[in-house]
Amino acid sequence: MKVVILAGGYGTRISEESYLKPKPMIEIGDLPILVHIMKYYSNFGFNEFIVCCGYKGFIIKEYFSNYCLHNSDITFDFSKQNKMTIHNNIAEPWKVTLVDTGIDTMTGGRIKRIKPYVENERFMMTYGDGLCDLDLNELIKFHNISKKIATLTAIQPAGRFGTLNIDGKNMISSFNEKSKEDAGWVNGGFMVFEPEIFNYLADDAAILEKYPLEKLTKENQLAAYKHTGFWQCMDTQRDKLLLESLWSKGEAPWKVW
Repeated sequence: MKVVILAGGYGTRISEESYLKPKPMIEIGDLPILVHIMKYYSNFGFNEFIVCCGYKGFIIKEYFSNYCLHNSDITFDFSKQNKMTIHNNIAEPWKVTLVDTGIDTMTGGRIKRIKPYVENERFMMTYGDGLCDLDLNELIKFHNISKKIATLTAIQPAGRFGTLNIDGKNMISSFNEKSKEDAGWVNGGFMVFEPEIFNYLADDAAILEKYPLEKLTKENQLAAYKHTGFWQCMDTQRDKLLLESLWSKGEAPWKVW
């Protein structure tokens, strides 16, 4: 099954780094978060990727065109007509298709544009900035049982702020840390689509999270797989530092390779 990854947005909320590169190319440890995502899928046997490029997409293309150079030891022998020797050649079992889906194309429009590469097949899709410890095999099993056009992974994001209990005299009576259970379920990406999804995507202006998913909901064709484990997007610099900290301490829940 092919995996579609949205990697074309501007990443304006993490502009400290995204002004230089697409957000999916921002590194966690020594690897772009895009590669972390791909390695996670690959661990479950999903090795064919379609990456929807847009903003600074040429950087993604250049990275994969030189993937071996980025991840191997190399000897350059300039005395022998610029001979290059690649040592411990890093090979992934991947087939990666990089598609220019436009600079300002919306999420649904980007998926619409990759239809020729997906053909008439079921496919998986996620965003290029989210990591988790989701069991992808269980997600597929759930989708098979639901028999719906689409399944998304529902998550409960961790609360950032505690709550205050204030009495009638405007005195704080207690302070409560906000738990995940206090928040509602939200779309965490990691979706499964039947090819009928393309019937809900009109053009480049289609926002997947608006009309397409809302219409699927009204037609009882959108299922939610609840994931209560680890999930974290890299939306801001604060998020990036959190993921970096988990990685550097060897505590990254998504590190399964």
